This record gives sequence, structure tokens and C-alpha cells, in this order.
Amino acid sequence: MAYIQFFDTTLRDGEQTPGVNFNQQEKIQIARQLETYGIDVIEAGFPIASDGDFHSVKEIASIIKNATVCGLARAVERDIDRAYEALRGAASSQVHVFLATSDVHMKHKLNMSRPQVLASIKHHVAHARKLFPIVQFSPEDATRTDPAFLVEAVQTAIDAGATVINIPDTVGFTNPTEFGALFRYLRENIPRFDEVIFSTHCHDDLGMSVANALAAIENGARRVEGTVNGIGERAGNTALEEVAVALHIRNDYYKSESGIILNQTKKTSDLISRLSGMPVPRNKAIIGGNAYAHESGIHQDGVLKEPTTYEIITPALVGVEKNSLPLGKLSGRHAFVTRMEELGYTMTDEEKNDAFKRFKHLADVKKDVTEDDLHALILGQTSEKADDYELNHLQVQYVTGGVQGAIVRIHTEDGSVLEDAATGAGSIEAIYNTINRLMEQDVELTDYRIQAITAGHDAQAEVHVIVKDKDGATYHGIGIDNDVLTASAKSYLHASAKANEAKQQTNEEVPVK
Repeated sequence: MAYIQFFDTTLRDGEQTPGVNFNQQEKIQIARQLETYGIDVIEAGFPIASDGDFHSVKEIASIIKNATVCGLARAVERDIDRAYEALRGAASSQVHVFLATSDVHMKHKLNMSRPQVLASIKHHVAHARKLFPIVQFSPEDATRTDPAFLVEAVQTAIDAGATVINIPDTVGFTNPTEFGALFRYLRENIPRFDEVIFSTHCHDDLGMSVANALAAIENGARRVEGTVNGIGERAGNTALEEVAVALHIRNDYYKSESGIILNQTKKTSDLISRLSGMPVPRNKAIIGGNAYAHESGIHQDGVLKEPTTYEIITPALVGVEKNSLPLGKLSGRHAFVTRMEELGYTMTDEEKNDAFKRFKHLADVKKDVTEDDLHALILGQTSEKADDYELNHLQVQYVTGGVQGAIVRIHTEDGSVLEDAATGAGSIEAIYNTINRLMEQDVELTDYRIQAITAGHDAQAEVHVIVKDKDGATYHGIGIDNDVLTASAKSYLHASAKANEAKQQTNEEVPVK
């Protein structure tokens, strides 16, 4: 059995999804869940990109113990040095160095010749190897690179000390037949192919990223890169959960195994979906809402007689379970904390006290507290705690057919209290106009989405918004509450806090893979 490493770039490439901006607390929560999920390597960010990215990578590196933490770097010494500073406290670390090798990238983006690119690869991989025991090199846009030159570039990186070679389909150009053939070509022409780990990083522009990744595994790749739910730039990345389950279900064909804890799949997917604000399509493979639903009478009859007639994956395999919890308003703190630990949450005493207060409030207004409710409770707590602003009071005046009014009071991290009022054509608009006044901001609401966390009239509301500032940058916010208007206010305040934080930071603009 070949062991296939899983390299997750949700926190780096996934965050390049338009409208997706994880704050540091969210990144830590995601990293911990990825570790629980069994991910081998977590690409925590791009340390040179900003102080925020640097500190998030550094914090994640200090927390994660059972996975390798990776930082991205261009073929630039200061990028590599910055990644080293961020990762030096990690239990296990690696750096991911990239440089484009396709003619179109070398001519129009890098303005470099082939000899110059080879010289840069040699120098910067060697520099990285002085600092890191594991150095991954990616020839960006590999699938549009001349195969003979790709061999030269890869061989140069290996000779300079690269221990992992990643072959990225940066623009989602290839197909499974071509990609498999490319890996065979590399295997035939690189004498030390089996001495290093070959990896694959595919984009889904033509809808073939998972198939391409599996084709690479068939032909010698021992690491697959991607994101949870396939989020990422443009059409996204390889959906890691799909590759993991495919390797498990078709073990007879791929004869490969991984360290992925499959029953953590649904929990991991839900976390990424909520924090990114990107809902999982109902027909999505593995974790979509319809993945285990049967509408056809023939299918229903078959499943009732024998589930394997139409189900190749059992819901329990990926953690799709609908269990209500025996917790209610009479439950004590110990029972609550024990259940949260069973769900995989590690909290400080202060966080436990805060979470328990929220739980008791929820239990007072909701008849049945489900597992989904508890996951949402922690998500809402994390999102609100990470902000410099906390919603303290909301009052809405509603008049049928008239102008609506709202009064909003927020507390800031430094202890200040801000309060103002505004009007709008509707209640939501009035609330958001008030928050704009309080934050002294000029942003445009580009997306508003509300969904119920569970079924029933007493379900909690989960509201997602995306706002755009005058420079065109977008910021996602999430709010969770048993009241729709309060959840709406929290989500807008969350997004506004991110926009305000970004405005105060001076980020260095760098190109990304």
C-alpha cells in the first residue's frame, strides 16, 4: 500500500477566494480541525504577504503538533527568511518555494530567460535548504511548460536540495490523460524521481481537478494538495475530501491509503463552509445535502432492501449523522463541557464559561439543542471574540409601509461605547446604515444570505454578508443568533471589523501562485 500525503492549502490558496478573509482566531480554529482531520501538511499562509499573515502562521506553528506547518515563499531570499522566522517554533515545518516555468509566465510576468529561471531555482532552493529540513519546490504553470524544460527545472531543484516537487496545474488547463502522461514522463526522465516526494496541485477551471489529482497518484504522485470543499481562486482547487474518500472506496484500484480520519469529513466541511461564507452545493460529492438522499422509488426500494444497492458510501463513514443531544436548560456546566470536549473543542476556562452562558441562553429560547447548534455556538463565539467591536444593544422601529429606524450600540476593545441611529427602507438597511455611521465607513453590501442552522420554528439564524470597500476589496462576515435581525447586525459588524482592520494595515502587495 502506498501512503498518500494530504497537503491542505485552505488557509492560503483557499483564502484567495474572492470574499473569503479568515481572521487569526478563525485560522487557528481551522488549523486545529485540519490536524484532527488527519492532514499531513497545513499550508498556513504566505508570511511575507502581511504582518497579519506572518503572525497567523507563527501562531499556528506554535500550536500544531501532529502535522507539518508550511509557509509559501516566492523564489526570493526575504520571502524564504520571513517564512523561517514564522515557522521556527513549529514541531515540524517546511517551506514551499515557487517560480514560474511556462514560456507565457517567463515572458510576460517574470521577464526572465530559461537560464535565469534555472539559476534562480538553484540559488533559492539551496538557500531554503539551509533553513528547512523539508523544501518543496513548485514550477508554477507546470502543465503549460515545455516538458523538456520542466525536467530541467525539476532536476535543478532536486540537485539544490528540494525534497518535495509539486507539479501544479495552476490554471486548470490539463486533463487526466495528459496529467498522468506528464507524471510518467517525469518518472522516466528524472533519475532521482523515487528519492523525493512528487506532489500535485490542481485547479478546477475545467472541472477536472479531482480526476487530475487521482491520475497523478496512479502515476507516481505521493502527495496531493488541495482545499476542503475545493474552495480557492477562480473555480477552486482539488477537493481533498473527494480524493480521500475515492482512495478509500476504490482501494482495490488505487491501492493507496492516507491518514485522513474520514468520520471528521462532515465536521471539517461544515466549519470551512461557515467561516468562508461559501455554502456547499446540495449535489456536491461526499458532503452535499443530497449525497445520501434517494428520490426515485426504485432507488428507495433498493436501499430499504439493501443499502449497498445504491449507496457506495455510508453516511456514517464521513460523519453525516443527525443526533439530537440530551442537553437542555437544566443541564449543568460539567455535562456541557464534557459534551463539547467529545465534539473535539479545546477551550480555556474563560472560553468554557463564555460558551456555557451562551448555551444556557440558547436552551432558554430553543426547545431542542442539537449538535449543529453547539457547533454554531462555538463558531459564533469565535467570530465575535476575534473582532474589536461587540454588538451590545439593538433596537429596531418597524412601521408597515414606512421608513424603518434602528438604534445600535457597540462596545470596542478599548472599552469605549459607540451608539448611533439611522433610518432605511427596511429594518436591515436601517441597521446597516447605523453601523456604517458608527464605523465611519463607506462600504457596499454585495451579498446577504440567511439560513437556518437546524429545522423548526426555533432554529438559530446564520447570516452571511459580503461587503466591498471603495478599493474593491471584499470582506465576509458571519452572525449567528436566535433572532434574525441580531444575527444580521452581527454579520455586518463582523465584516465591517475586517474592513476596518485591513484599512489600518499597510500590506505589501505580492503576486501569488
